Amino acid sequence: MKAFRCRVCDNQLHFENSSCVSCGSPLGFSREERAIVPVDGLGRYVDAQGLVWHRCRHFDLHGCTWLSRWQGGQCSACDLTRTRPNDADTDGMALYPAAERAKRHLVYELDTLGFAVHDKGMDPKGGLAFDMLSSTHEQVTIGHADGVVTIDLAEGDAAYRERVRLQLGEPYRTMLGHLRHEVGHYYEWQLVRGDDLMARCRALFGDESQDYQAAIDRHYADGPPAGWEDRYLSSYATMHPFEDFAETWAHFLHISDTIETAGEYGLTAVAPVTAFSTFRDVVTGVWAPLTVALNMINRSMGKDDLYPFVIPAPVLDKLEFVASLRR
Repeated sequence: MKAFRCRVCDNQLHFENSSCVSCGSPLGFSREERAIVPVDGLGRYVDAQGLVWHRCRHFDLHGCTWLSRWQGGQCSACDLTRTRPNDADTDGMALYPAAERAKRHLVYELDTLGFAVHDKGMDPKGGLAFDMLSSTHEQVTIGHADGVVTIDLAEGDAAYRERVRLQLGEPYRTMLGHLRHEVGHYYEWQLVRGDDLMARCRALFGDESQDYQAAIDRHYADGPPAGWEDRYLSSYATMHPFEDFAETWAHFLHISDTIETAGEYGLTAVAPVTAFSTFRDVVTGVWAPLTVALNMINRSMGKDDLYPFVIPAPVLDKLEFVASLRR
């Protein structure tokens, strides 16, 4: 994540700031300028071309500061949300802002890396949409189907999420991680097309045509295969080639975003990951030593490792494939 600065007083800003803590200027995020910009008392911003932008109408609903072209309209990030909790669902609405905050972070990162983000309103067949569902009164299954990512808002509750993480024996579980994983299914569906790409993908991840439900049943009945650590990022990735791709995609985003943030805040001196000739060089030359340092910092605070994963050699090839899908 980029280190932003206030255009009024040059104070440091964070991605979700709605006002500057130094000068008090109200703020909005311009996706077109990829910058946090000052807005007036009515939430308006005039760009260099004289166009007037307006802070998203969902600012009071879940804190969205992104700008819309229309007064009283919603921003392009909010356009991606197809379903949200009913206003009467107080539990769901309390957890809803965390999911939207993570989604905005995801969209910003996809823009940074050059992956097109089209909402289903503009592209009904190939677009992306999010159903942010509350499991207060019904079971919600996190997943992806035909461009629709379903998120269980209960995952925004830290106590709930930690309980599920321990039940499943996972080393890591976050709302942003869910979004990164599920959107990986979407981009595989959209980008891995054509005989050559499909052949390369199958050679790395396996035959995706194998029965998915049977693979799930087998995974939860028998667990991961022996020696899975030599070929996969996580035990969950062993379940089916689709899950292996999505896990790899999520880690591609984890790595890219964390390195950018570390560079922006002076923790490492490195060019953007998009400037490297291979993503393998990013992992071995930058990510590996950086995560050792970050893990040790966490341990110094008595916390678990920031990145509790080991990247075996075959996964470097998988990460390289995912990175090659950038346009």
